[in-house]
Amino acid sequence: MSERAPSREPAAAAAEAVKAYIRMNRARLAADGELLSLLLPERFTEAGISDLQHYAIEKLRADNQALRAERDALTATADRGMRLSEGVRKAVLDLLDARSFAEVIAVATAAAPAFGADRAVFCIEAADGIEAATSTEGVRLITPGTVTAVVGPEGMGAILSGGGEHLFGRTGYRAIAAFRLRIGHDTPPALYVLGSLAEGRFDGHDSEAGLGYFARALERAIRAWLDLPKS
Repeated sequence: MSERAPSREPAAAAAEAVKAYIRMNRARLAADGELLSLLLPERFTEAGISDLQHYAIEKLRADNQALRAERDALTATADRGMRLSEGVRKAVLDLLDARSFAEVIAVATAAAPAFGADRAVFCIEAADGIEAATSTEGVRLITPGTVTAVVGPEGMGAILSGGGEHLFGRTGYRAIAAFRLRIGHDTPPALYVLGSLAEGRFDGHDSEAGLGYFARALERAIRAWLDLPKS
């Protein structure tokens, strides 16, 4: 008597055939969103997905938009850094060309737009503790201890998000860059301060490094015109 294959229920045989088809055509199945949604209707319904292919396309589109936004942000940061570097170089050269102390002050305050700022001022601690505007344009007197409070006991610079009323005499600046000026041993503590109405304007290492470099050049120019020894 010849052996015969064991008989199986039609439904079981069909299920095995489907499994075999899936194993042999995985790539084709993965690309067929309609077929997948038919095979796994509960999973797609629970996830709020009615068409896997459409879902995959939309997800890829969203990921692509996010990558483009990140690329554009990086490009904008690089462009801003390049403009800042060019502004710093020009401002340093203008300091070298200055023919008076007043012109040095004018160069530093006029450089604000090139540094991405809306205003630049010198802040000098007043010996009598009175905070007020001085007769020199772009120079403000501040209360003793303000410089240390802003940049720390030994710090050279700080990026702030507030405090404009103490440094500029008014509020509204959402980004502030302040740099200590070490002019001389017997001169009062001073700051070169930039203020911007745009939030986060001075964020980033390149901004702090470039503006800090200008501040170092500025203190040397002031020291030279005041005929002070090197600090």
